[in-house]
Amino acid sequence: MNVYLTVIIASLIGSWLLGTLSNRLSAKALAPQPPIEFADHFDPETFAKSQEYTRASMRFSTVTDTFNTLLTIIIILAGGFNWLDILVRSLELNPILTGLTYIGSLGLISAIIGLPFEIYHAFVLENRFGFNTMTVGTFISDHIKSFILSVIIGGVLIAGVLAFFQLSGPYAWLLCWGFAVTFSLGLTYVAPTWILPLFNKFTPLEDGELRQALEACANNAGFKLSGIFVMDGSKRSTKGNAFFTGFGKHKRIALFDTLISEQTTEEIVAVMAHEIGHCKRGHIKKRLAVGIIKTGVIFYLMSIFMSSPELFAAFGMERMSIYAGLIFFALLYTPMSLVLSVLSNRVSRKHEFEADRFASKTTGKPEAMISALKKLSASNLSNLTPHPLTVWLKYGHPPVLERIRALSTSPK
Repeated sequence: MNVYLTVIIASLIGSWLLGTLSNRLSAKALAPQPPIEFADHFDPETFAKSQEYTRASMRFSTVTDTFNTLLTIIIILAGGFNWLDILVRSLELNPILTGLTYIGSLGLISAIIGLPFEIYHAFVLENRFGFNTMTVGTFISDHIKSFILSVIIGGVLIAGVLAFFQLSGPYAWLLCWGFAVTFSLGLTYVAPTWILPLFNKFTPLEDGELRQALEACANNAGFKLSGIFVMDGSKRSTKGNAFFTGFGKHKRIALFDTLISEQTTEEIVAVMAHEIGHCKRGHIKKRLAVGIIKTGVIFYLMSIFMSSPELFAAFGMERMSIYAGLIFFALLYTPMSLVLSVLSNRVSRKHEFEADRFASKTTGKPEAMISALKKLSASNLSNLTPHPLTVWLKYGHPPVLERIRALSTSPK
């Protein structure tokens, strides 16, 4: 049997097995009563609802992963990639357009197949537990905008990569690396102004107690903000959140309107101090540096494997091409991607603890961050007792109970 095919099939099945095992163990780890730390925010009804939401979410995840894994394996073994390649080549386009059409077709097919799952998740699962506030019109509009952006942004990026690999010889991966990094950094700068507003409305936070408290916190931390905005997150979900966008002088914070409606001023200040902590502790720069290095390694490995006849034989391809090589390498990269994801999540969890400590020290009120986390957990029906395997595999944030206990012992 083809070695590449063996590795790819085994990695797909292995990833599915890990995910399924994780869900089963987390289901068994669900506690009959909320931890004592949450007794003031989780009444019996809310806790029971959070348990059922966790079970329903894990069942949905297992079904989705099973379907996607089986379908991918079937398509590989049935020669689906070769069939599409023959069809696209029959259009007799130039090499770059042929590659864009092939990769775009795969993306479109994937989106169409995944659409029923998205609809179920938004309008059945999330709706059942009172989270979904999105209308059918918003759902359709989001997908149309996402499709157009994918065609424009993805098309430019993929066209550049295809062109470099086709025309630049053995060092094409270096040019692809530089192009991809530059392109990604450019998107980071334009996204807050040109892309995010396509999906949500960002309104400057009006002057008042909250704005003054947030600005005072930022000033005390020596952190310059270019703006504080309220995002209409309630148009899609009742869940609350907050995030930073931009770099350098263009850093801004966006607060979900749902967060503002549920949290006190002190709690929102603590949440923002946590986000500032990521910047002040250098987490964002570290993640950026790691991301840049990771991109370079991926392109280097891609340049080695994407021209392997055995890799194309694993997918039953009659002809080799750069564009198909990109797809096949992505599947071959699955086990490495899983390993890197686990490592990345571990570092991310460490950063979250550090940001929590920063918020506690900056505000001098660890109880405000604890209260904010409890409220978010209750309103989002969070799983308070995830199994360690689930945390290891999937959690970029530490379990909220661990964060609260760490904050409880954190010096002011």
